[in-house]
Amino acid sequence: MQPRLKKQYDDEIRAKLMADYGINNVMAAPKLLKIVVNMGVKGAVENKALVEMAAKDLGLITGQRPTIRLARRSIAGFKLRQGMPIGCAVTLRGNHMWEFADRLISLVLPRIRDFRGVGTNLDGRGNYTLGLSDQTVFPEIELDKVQHHQGMDITFVTNAANDEQATALLTEFGMPFRRPEAISA
Repeated sequence: MQPRLKKQYDDEIRAKLMADYGINNVMAAPKLLKIVVNMGVKGAVENKALVEMAAKDLGLITGQRPTIRLARRSIAGFKLRQGMPIGCAVTLRGNHMWEFADRLISLVLPRIRDFRGVGTNLDGRGNYTLGLSDQTVFPEIELDKVQHHQGMDITFVTNAANDEQATALLTEFGMPFRRPEAISA
C-alpha cells in the first residue's frame, strides 16, 4: 500500500509545483529524495551505554536499524579517541521515508509544547534540517523507559533546483514553517 503523503505528492503536489515553476518534465519536479535522522550522543565518551540506548530509541522512532557513528579523529580536550562511538544515524528512503515524514509533520511537531513553527533556513542547495531537543515527542517512545533525554537532527534532502522550490515542496507537504513576525511601527 502506498503511503498517504506519497499518494498526495503523486496526485496533487507534483502537478501544482510543475505549474507554479513552469517545469515541463516530470523528472525535473522537486521531490523528496531521502531523510537522514542523526543523533549525536552527549556523554558518549564517559558512558558507552548511552549510544546503545540512543540507537534503540532511534530504531523505534524510524523503524529501521541505525548505524553507530564513530569519531573520525582524536580530540584531547574532549577526551575523545579516534574510533570511539559518539552517535547514531539512519537514512530513510522509499516508503519508510514517506511514512516518517507524514508522522513527523502530522503527529510529532504539533505535540511539541509552545510550538510556533519551524525555522525557514535551508542550506542553499534545497535541503532542510530541523533539530528536535527531545526524542520523547515521538509516540513510539515510552516515557517510563527513557533514561537519557536525547535530541536529534532531521535532514530532508530534495532534488529542488533552489531553496525557494524546496520551501514550496515542504510547505505543500504541510511543514509548519514559522510565519515572519509583523513589523509594528
